[in-house]
Amino acid sequence: MAQIELIEERVVLVDDSGLAIGTAPKATVHDADTLLHLAFSCYVFNSLGEVLVSRRSLAKKTWPGVWTNSFCGHPLPGESIPDAIVRRAHFELGLELEDIRVTLPDFRYRAVDSSGIVENEICPVYLATTAAEPLPNSDEVAEFAWADPATLRRSVLDHPWAFSPWLGLQIKELTDFDA
Repeated sequence: MAQIELIEERVVLVDDSGLAIGTAPKATVHDADTLLHLAFSCYVFNSLGEVLVSRRSLAKKTWPGVWTNSFCGHPLPGESIPDAIVRRAHFELGLELEDIRVTLPDFRYRAVDSSGIVENEICPVYLATTAAEPLPNSDEVAEFAWADPATLRRSVLDHPWAFSPWLGLQIKELTDFDA
């Protein structure tokens, strides 16, 4: 993975077709009028076939305290999504990942948080595996759990208000939701 110096973390702005058209500071991109940008979601599985779910830190700007997929993030300008996934897995959960693969390459969503902040992302969805237990960064993750994928799917569909909107949308599309 290339070493990227972080002076000011930036996200990649994209057009409707997903073509990069510029960058913006991450700290300012999520607001009531969020520009379309590139992100990713990742679901991590253990050797038992359980999927890792995390509850977002209460300090998060959007959807604080809700349960979501294993982790999400934004690739930096010039960074591949798989490299960004490796970086964020380590930063958020202290995890080393194996077998990173895309499962929903064209996933895109727009959602509005109760605070009025908009998420507007082209957000490919990835699956990965790990042999380790998470060591979460408390600034990012309040808690985590390993769940049976079928049980998670039922919970999300039955109680969507308890989960992030992107998890609710993704779970409906994930047909190969196993390790």
